Amino acid sequence: MYCYERPVNYLSWGIILIGLGHLVYHKKAQTSYGRYMTHSTQARMVPAKLAWFFQEMPAFLIPLLLMLSSHKTSSMGKYLLLTTFCLHYFQRTFIYSLLTRGQPFPLDVMVAACFFCLMNGFLQGHYLLHCANFDNEWSTAYHYKIGLLMFYVGMAINIHSDCILRNLRKPKEVVYKIPTGGLFEYVSGANYLGEIVEWFGYALATWSLVTLSFAVFSFCVIGPRAYYHHRFYQEKFKGYPKFRKALIPFVF
Repeated sequence: MYCYERPVNYLSWGIILIGLGHLVYHKKAQTSYGRYMTHSTQARMVPAKLAWFFQEMPAFLIPLLLMLSSHKTSSMGKYLLLTTFCLHYFQRTFIYSLLTRGQPFPLDVMVAACFFCLMNGFLQGHYLLHCANFDNEWSTAYHYKIGLLMFYVGMAINIHSDCILRNLRKPKEVVYKIPTGGLFEYVSGANYLGEIVEWFGYALATWSLVTLSFAVFSFCVIGPRAYYHHRFYQEKFKGYPKFRKALIPFVF
């Protein structure tokens, strides 16, 4: 399959711009779902388990189909990196979605997330399979090894933090509690920190604009979410640890 280099670059810059736009209008974006959603923003709702399943599925399925249908000989490194990408979304689609106890999602938010995952899944898969050029020395490069290490450390942090949050409340319980344990001892958004580390590690391993654009987008979207959660905990709980930061331990 031919590499559509120009559209790939345009889409990558577009993802960065969308992320930066979200960063500018982050306050309004927070009210579209979850604990900050107001009655005025409520629309048709989808149970959280179904919403997470359907919106994350394209980012797992599209790269997988691209790998299975590709007739072009690709290096093992490309398949390893794309499989790494799929591993995150396999966990989000088939494990996280079944275990989550989150609030229902507005249908329009789910559809928008689904569309982005479909587009990003195709972009990442197409780039790695048909555009990236990895020589025989690629897997020995330090940025490749460090990037993959960052990805798996970030994924472990993300999964462990989600487990802590999930076990804070009993099923159908709606009260909020202070998360403790793991990196929650240092930041309010430990789960978000883990995911950001994942995607910047992935960008480092692949060393490309395409993967960097997704890392920047992720930071711009979930970084502000960590800040608002931090502020929420500070306002709701008088005894909230003062040394705990929002997203980056000891810094912010």
